[in-house]
Amino acid sequence: MTTSTQDSAPEDREATAEDFNSGFRKLNDESETRRGGPEPEQIKGAISEIYNGVASWSAKGDFWNWGLHDEEVLAEIDSLLPGCCQHDTDGLSEQLYYQALRAVPIPVDGYAGKSVLEVGCGLGEGLNFASRLVNASEIVGMDLSQAAIDRANARLSRGEQLRFAQGDAESLPFPDSTFDVVLNVESSHNYPDLGGFLREAARVLKPGGYLSHVDLFTEQSNAHLVQLKQEDSELDWIEEIDITERVRAAIRKRLEPGSFYRQNFSAKKLPLKTRIMMGSGGSHLAGADFVGHRDLLDRVLEATRIRPKRIQTEYHSYRHNVARKKA
Repeated sequence: MTTSTQDSAPEDREATAEDFNSGFRKLNDESETRRGGPEPEQIKGAISEIYNGVASWSAKGDFWNWGLHDEEVLAEIDSLLPGCCQHDTDGLSEQLYYQALRAVPIPVDGYAGKSVLEVGCGLGEGLNFASRLVNASEIVGMDLSQAAIDRANARLSRGEQLRFAQGDAESLPFPDSTFDVVLNVESSHNYPDLGGFLREAARVLKPGGYLSHVDLFTEQSNAHLVQLKQEDSELDWIEEIDITERVRAAIRKRLEPGSFYRQNFSAKKLPLKTRIMMGSGGSHLAGADFVGHRDLLDRVLEATRIRPKRIQTEYHSYRHNVARKKA
């Protein structure tokens, strides 16, 4: 999501909010589930529609990911960018992005002359925040959603220092050995082929470059990543950090009554259908399922089939993995 300066025009918001509803319905289609799940291209299409919709109504103060809550991390950010997490934000999304950077074996003041790519940048606000921390000469964000990229370029791009491009994570539109660092924050669980993404990330990294991969996992998807690591011939996986409880702490803070997130969501002029899809008070969007939060209203809407019952994916952990491309 994003922290833009203003909402889109109301007529645009309602039209593209339907993209969010349509994408959500496609991901939860019961007939597809009975057949073993949608095809890869259907998944990509649904995800793209969701983020096209998000691009139409995201506003200043919205979060970009489930966030992380860690006083030490927050203090480090404040030492680098004093006061940056005190206005128009709850500071939780920023902490997750800083976590993605701080585990890379490059000091934040050591990016001069280096290039950074974020795959799955959404509306670009997380990468915009990261660009204020590091002095890289080139920072590029890429996302599947064209609407998200158009918005990011219109609001945030600064020439080569920060720009955005549309593309597929499993077929990156960049030459071999282009980037020193590749970031991937809370995005790859949407990819039909995680191995394809990892191969592409390795391809576009320079020898000795780093991949910082932050995401949520089911037992099955984590086992799959473990297998991919063992089979990987191009990347050395140098660190794995379990950040589950710090992410859950951030989600719980957002779901507290009267929180910054709750107030921001309540102020939105969203169509009723979109509000229903996003859960009571936007709880589903904020990661309620990951902390076992279920509002009574959500249960009633699903029981009466006003809203499709969500596919209950048993995410059990949130992990940060760092890899280095072999020289």
